[in-house]
Amino acid sequence: MKKLLIILHDLSAGGAEKMMTRLAGALVDAGNDVTLLMLTGGGINAAHLDPRVKKIELRSPRTSRAVPALARFLRDNRFDAQLAALTHVNVVAIAAAMLSGTLARLHVSERNAFSHDKYVNPDFMVRLAYLVAPFLYRVIPNPVICVSRGVAQDLVDTTIARRQDVTIADNPVLDNDFREKAPGLPSHAWLLEKSSPVIVAVGRLAPQKGFDTLISAFAALPDRSARLIIFGEGALRARLFDQARALGVADRFDLPGYTNDPMAEVAAADCFVLSSRFEGSPNALVEALSTGTPVVSTRCPHGPQDILIGGVVAPLVAVDDPRALTKAIDQQLSRPRELHRQARIDAAARFMNASAVKTYLAALLGSPSP
Repeated sequence: MKKLLIILHDLSAGGAEKMMTRLAGALVDAGNDVTLLMLTGGGINAAHLDPRVKKIELRSPRTSRAVPALARFLRDNRFDAQLAALTHVNVVAIAAAMLSGTLARLHVSERNAFSHDKYVNPDFMVRLAYLVAPFLYRVIPNPVICVSRGVAQDLVDTTIARRQDVTIADNPVLDNDFREKAPGLPSHAWLLEKSSPVIVAVGRLAPQKGFDTLISAFAALPDRSARLIIFGEGALRARLFDQARALGVADRFDLPGYTNDPMAEVAAADCFVLSSRFEGSPNALVEALSTGTPVVSTRCPHGPQDILIGGVVAPLVAVDDPRALTKAIDQQLSRPRELHRQARIDAAARFMNASAVKTYLAALLGSPSP
C-alpha cells in the first residue's frame, strides 16, 4: 500500500476538480492510502468524494498564500507521492515541496491546453503562475503529467518545457462497470417527456466552451421543433439568453444550471454537442460517448481528435464554424439513434477508472502496480 496525496485549491464544479475526486477514489480501489488536500476548501464535488479518501482543508484565504501551511503539512506528513493539479496550484505545490524537502516526491499535472488556458483567468496571481510555471517545469525532478498527447505537445511547443519534461496519463472518467449500469432519470422536463428532438451540451458558461457558436448552429437547424439544453453555470448566462432571443429560439432553449448527473441528461438526449474552442481532454465528451448517445464535436485543441479517432467514431467540425456544426448536428438527428452506438461506447472504455489509474500509478510511482 502506498501513501498518496492529491493537492487542489478546492472541489468546485470544474472538470479538473471532478476528475481529481474520481482519481482519489480509483487510487483507493487500487489499494492505496489516499489523502486529498484543498488549499482553500469546499466545493460541490466534495459531496462525491469517496468516504475512504482522507480530506484535508487548509482554509487559506487565497491559493497563493497557502505555501507556508502546505510546506508544514508536507514536512509533518510524509507521502510516497504527491500530485498537484492546475497551474496555479502546481506553482504553490512546487514552492511548498521545496521548502519541506519533498520535491523529489512531487508530481504536477496540466489539465488544459496551456497556450490557451493562460489567458482565461485575469487574476494577477494566476497570470503570474502561468508565467513562472514553465520555468519550474523545466527544473523539477519529475515530468509534468498531462491529460492528453495534445496537452503535452502544446506545453512543449509553446513554452521552454522539453519533451522529457512531460508525460501522459488518462483521466479516470468512467466507473469500471459503466457498461452494466442503467442511466439515471434525467431531471429536465424536455428529456423526461420528449415531444421533439433534444440536443444537450454540458460545461461552464464561458467563452472556452463555444456555446455562442452552438446557439447559432442550433438556430439554423432545419427542424424548427428541436430543443437545446446547456447544463452549467457561468458568467455568460445572460449573454447566451440574449443571443437565443435575438435568433428567435428562446422558447426552445434552456440553461437550467449545474446538474448532479450529466450522464442521465445526455443518455436521454438525441445528440450531445461539444462546441469548445479548446480543451485538455474533454471529460464531458467521454461521458457522452459512454451513454451511446450520438455526439458531435469541434476539432478543438486538444483531445476530441484522439478520443473520436480522428472523426471515425463521431463527426468533428472546425472550431467557430456554426454552418458546419449545424450540418453535423442535423445529420446525427436524421440518422437512427442506434447507428454506431457500440463504437461510441467502446471508444469511451479507455477512460475507465481501472485503466486510467494504471497510467497515473506508472507516472507517480514508476510502476503500474500499487
